[in-house]
Order: sequence, then structure tokens, then C-alpha cells
Amino acid sequence: MAVKRAADTAVEPAAKKTLVQAAVPTNKTMPTDYSFIEPAPAGCRKIVTFNVNSLAAACKKGFKEYVAAEDPDILCLQETKANQPMAFLLSKKQYPHQLWHCSRAKKGYSGTAVFSKIKPLRSQYGFETSTIDDEGRLITLEFETFHLVACYVPNAGEKLVRLDRRMRWDDAMRAHLDSLEKTKPVVYTGDLNVAHCEVDLARPDTNHRSAGFTDEERGSFSKTLQGSAYPRIDAFRHLHPDARGDAYTYFGYRANCREKAVGWRLDYFVVSQPLLPRVAGVVNRNQCYGASDHVPLLLYLRDEDHAAAHDPAGLPAEDPCKSEAAPAAEPASDKPEPVASDKPDAESAGE
Repeated sequence: MAVKRAADTAVEPAAKKTLVQAAVPTNKTMPTDYSFIEPAPAGCRKIVTFNVNSLAAACKKGFKEYVAAEDPDILCLQETKANQPMAFLLSKKQYPHQLWHCSRAKKGYSGTAVFSKIKPLRSQYGFETSTIDDEGRLITLEFETFHLVACYVPNAGEKLVRLDRRMRWDDAMRAHLDSLEKTKPVVYTGDLNVAHCEVDLARPDTNHRSAGFTDEERGSFSKTLQGSAYPRIDAFRHLHPDARGDAYTYFGYRANCREKAVGWRLDYFVVSQPLLPRVAGVVNRNQCYGASDHVPLLLYLRDEDHAAAHDPAGLPAEDPCKSEAAPAAEPASDKPEPVASDKPDAESAGE
């Protein structure tokens, strides 16, 4: 059922929330009851990002049932592993605007897709001035009041063999975001393959040289948040500064990470600072595990005429990780930690 929006209904402003650290769900299959999902608040759009870790496999494990229950206005998928668009995945009556970006470098690998009820003004695949995206990782859409950048950031790989490529990707992304922000603010979303701060993974001490938590990747993400024209905001962490286990969006299949609640926060909504008053909430659907090794993350974005006059949650901190001591370089742990490359299809140069 489509979400009903009452244009004349006031929307309560977002505020920082002090989360009670509830027990992290440990289910390994998708829910059968989605009654916990509520419609978007009046005057808001619902945008969902979800790394599906093979769309064909996810469809056999409850992906479609989740999407039907969530009913987002815009759905951004990563790691589809599709070689071509899946024509009958979601109805074009429900999502008339369907965009697929498949890997040219390797079959059955990477890939992104965006499904939208809202007609974009313009779309772009990959970077405009760089050829680094030959793996179907980036789709950019322009809407009336913002750009949407839907992305699957490259993993640094086992033994960090692709760290250099990752750094070059980050440089290209910052140039892309800077260019877009010259015309409109940006919502930058997807599996960004970084746990920015120590609070963003269960076991930071043994993972400082693991893909997704190296000093290089974390520092690069801090640089991305600094922005050029104005800062960019990690919307979930801005609203939920103290969240830990209930913030994780990835639980590796190895070593029973889900059962042990040993996870990472790898999926994000990053917004240009002028959009912050329009952020009504960011919700981690951590109950919705089992279709993938990630869970969906959703953003409630106010329509422009419902935006608060100011951000009652306050301005963002300079850097949410600034108070952390600089991590010392150490060899990757041989313990069964849930590193970003724990996926069976770890993105290494040898694959």
C-alpha cells in the first residue's frame, strides 16, 4: 500500500536521541511479521539502502517480502551481482524508475540498482571524470531539491591488497560530491565499507589493520565529511551518538557473528549540511537480517516545505572520532573477527 502523506500535517523536528542499548537481535532469517514497520511520517519520503549480497539469493530469503512491507519511495541496492537488469524484480507500476549498473570488469560481481517512485531529472552511471568505476558501483540521480548518490564503495580486500584503489576511489568520490554540491545538496548513501569510529564495530582493538577500519580509510572518510562548500553529516551517528550494537548493519557469516552480536556499521546516509533540517530520522532495521549479511538502513527525509527552520539537534561535531586516540598500526588479528573481507566473495585482487 502506498504511503499516504498529509501535506497540512505538521512534522515534529528531529532531535538527537539517547538510545537505551537494547539487546541486538540475533535472528538469522528474515521476519515473517513486519508489523513493527510504520509508514513514513507525514511530509516525509522514505529512502532505503540495502546491501543484498547477491540479489538472486536474497529473493529466495525474504527480500521481496521485506520491500513490500517497507514500501520505500526510493530503494538503493548494493552488491546485486546481477549481469543484467532483473526485469520482473519489482513492479514498474510501483517503481516506474528503475536503474541498474552492472559490473563490466567481472561477471556476477558488485553491482548497484536504484528503484524510485519519484521521477529523477537526470541520472548518471559512474563518475563523470574518472574511469575507476568499471564494477557497477555508482548511480547518481538528480531530484528537484537534492542529488542522490547511491554507492557501493570498494573493499580494501584481504591483506589490504586493494587499499590503494580504495583511496583513489575516495578521492574521485570527494570530487564528485564537490561538483554536485555546486548546484544542490547531496544525500550520499550505500555500503560505504568503513567503520568510521571505534564505536562503529564490536571489536576495534584487534581490527586496526582490517579492511574497513584502517587508519587510511577512517581518515579518508573524515576528509569526506569535512566537505568543501560545507560539512557533510553522518546522519545516523548525528542523531544517535551513543548507539553501539544497535547501530551495526553488517554481521559476517563466519564465526557466528550474528548470534554473538559481533558486527560493523558499514552502511550510511551522509547528507550535505543544508539538508540536515530535512532529516526526520534514520532507522537501522536490525531485525531484518537473513536475506543478506547486511540489514537495511532507512532515512526519513522531509519534503522541503516541511523542513524545520533550523536543526534542533544542533550543529555536528567537527569529527565524531576526534576524541579517540590515534590507533597504532598492528598486524591483522588471526582471531575470528568479523572483518569487512569476511564475506565469502571478499573483494581481493586475486578474485
